[in-house]
Amino acid sequence: MSVIVPTRNEAANLPIVLGQVPGHYEVVIVDGNSVDDTVEVARRCRPDARIILQTRKGKGNALACGFAAATGDVIVMLDADGSADPAEIPVFLDALVAGADYAKGSRFAEGGDSDDITVVRALGNRVLTGMVNRFFGVRYTDLCYGYNAFWSSLVPVFGLPDLLSPSDGMVWGDGFEIETLINIRVAAAAADITEVGSVERTRIHGESNLNATSDGLRVLHTILVERWRLTWRRPALPAVAVPDTVPELVGPTVDSLRRTSTATRRREVITPRTRLRVLAAA
Repeated sequence: MSVIVPTRNEAANLPIVLGQVPGHYEVVIVDGNSVDDTVEVARRCRPDARIILQTRKGKGNALACGFAAATGDVIVMLDADGSADPAEIPVFLDALVAGADYAKGSRFAEGGDSDDITVVRALGNRVLTGMVNRFFGVRYTDLCYGYNAFWSSLVPVFGLPDLLSPSDGMVWGDGFEIETLINIRVAAAAADITEVGSVERTRIHGESNLNATSDGLRVLHTILVERWRLTWRRPALPAVAVPDTVPELVGPTVDSLRRTSTATRRREVITPRTRLRVLAAA
């Protein structure tokens, strides 16, 4: 199993977060050119971790780089700020073992909660979640939460941007809209989705890189574009093109991600109701 941890100036948080991740899990840290001691702290806390540099900017690009570098059959998305509890990982694994393709964390499902979300963000999340449920025939309770786990064979369904597309900044899918994009595309691919109740904790140190207004607009745009694409049966973005190497600081070069997936063959299937279960956190 691989745990993907995107980082950007998280040196103060990594000793706590990485200390809670079991030692037998593969840890892939994707750094966004931190100006603090993030990389050095990561090396010290997890000498066995793979530490790579993302190819552009943004959380979405960092996660895509991590997915490409992961070698485990299961991939877990874990924030580096301490808001996601690694102790909940077994609940996500239970959902996958029970038959889910995609275990989706939710702060608003049974067993979930948040110590961090503001009233404005909660309201915006509720509106955006409602739009996705209406447009794509799902019953999500939480759209904008980044704690998820899935079988690695599902990655091609995400259709993420080419990691080496030239850009001075970000291309579409590189930002915080990544979770929305993935949530919509796994639903459109008729994946078996289980919601897992998860408790979001307050960031331990530092300030969030999320901007509620600009990132909220990116999420809204993503929903509308994906709705338009599926309505007119336009093809999804091509599956992530994985380079022979991703800039890596520790560990071997990145293996080519050419995994087969039944979900890939169903990527243009639009179902009235994607199966959705809810699994509460302990």
